[in-house]
Amino acid sequence: MCLAIPGRVLKTFEENGLVMGLIDYAGVQNQACLTYTPEAEVGSYVIVHAGFALQILNEDEAQASLRELSRLADIMEEDRKEKDAK
Repeated sequence: MCLAIPGRVLKTFEENGLVMGLIDYAGVQNQACLTYTPEAEVGSYVIVHAGFALQILNEDEAQASLRELSRLADIMEEDRKEKDAK
């Protein structure tokens, strides 16, 4: 299964001839390659898989995806706690 995570571009820069960005994933920051989304700019939301931004999202789409990912993480944590309690 592949999972792409939405994040907000905080900064853009060039590294080794590639357009890169510092991306904020709900408080966690990491770099991603922006070569496939050259129109991405500071403040844009992008969806990132394996270190590459694949698509630009509007803020509503990004926030909806982040809420759903958070909900799924909560379900997984509850499931883990139930299994640990047995």
